[in-house]
Amino acid sequence: MDVDRGIRVAVDTGDVTLGSEKSIQSLKLGKGELVIVADNSPEEIVEDVKYYSELSEITFYTYEGTSVELGSVCGKPFTVATLVINDPGDSTILEILG
Repeated sequence: MDVDRGIRVAVDTGDVTLGSEKSIQSLKLGKGELVIVADNSPEEIVEDVKYYSELSEITFYTYEGTSVELGSVCGKPFTVATLVINDPGDSTILEILG
């Protein structure tokens, strides 16, 4: 089970929303198939994301790593605390975490 690779492939080949604010907006609209939150995300963000993902029945997953690590897994030069996978593309991430 390679979560990191699944996330990277989804970012490269699918449609992913990066960032807490944009992710929460997507969840409020019921968009997305999976939401991933870094282990060290601020508590209020985690609570908001969890709340809206439950309302929209979108799978919630806590990434076992920091936002810095999640950012590098996504191939980005910045931290990523939250991301929503709208379309996994060629990734098997939904089967891995579903």
